[in-house]
Amino acid sequence: MPSNVPAFDELIASCTRSAVHLEMRDSYAVDYEKGPFVAWRSGFRHDPADRASWWRPWLDLMQETVSRGVVVRRARIVSEPVSEYTRFLYDGTFTNIAAGEQVRWLPRRRASDIALPGNDFWLFDNRLVRWNHFTGEGASAGPEISDDPAAAKLCAEAFEAVWDRGIPHEQYEIR
Repeated sequence: MPSNVPAFDELIASCTRSAVHLEMRDSYAVDYEKGPFVAWRSGFRHDPADRASWWRPWLDLMQETVSRGVVVRRARIVSEPVSEYTRFLYDGTFTNIAAGEQVRWLPRRRASDIALPGNDFWLFDNRLVRWNHFTGEGASAGPEISDDPAAAKLCAEAFEAVWDRGIPHEQYEIR
C-alpha cells in the first residue's frame, strides 16, 4: 500500500461535518493467546461505571471529534448467528457510544441487495475515502486513500443504505 497515506488522526482532524465507518467482516485480527479478546473470553467485561478503566486514546479522539460538531457514525454488517468476535465487539460498543459515536448493526441477510464496496472504509465529509484492507486472517494489510468522486459516492450511498436498514445498538439483540 502507498506510504503517503495520512495518519487516521490527521484525517479525522481535518474532517468538518461527518465521518462514517462501514465494517463488513465477522472477525478482525484476533490474538487468541493474550489481550482484550482473551480477557473477554474468560468472562471479563468493562464496568460502564468505571470509565477510567476502559477510556482510551481512541475514545478521546472520537469525543474531541464529536465535540467539534462532526457526526461520527459506525455501521456493522454482521452474519447471524454472530461470530464470537462480533459478540466481543458488541459488548464493548457502549464505549464508542459514550465517546459520541452512533452505532448501528445490520444483519447480513438484510444487506443482500445493497451495492457495497469490496472493503471496509471510513468516509470523511462525503469526499475522502480511507479504504481498510485486510488479510484473509483479518490482520491489517494497510490503508489506502482515495479522493475519487465516484468512490466517495459509492461509499456514501452504500453507507446510507446500510444505516437506513441498520438497527441502533441499544435495540439490536445479539443472535
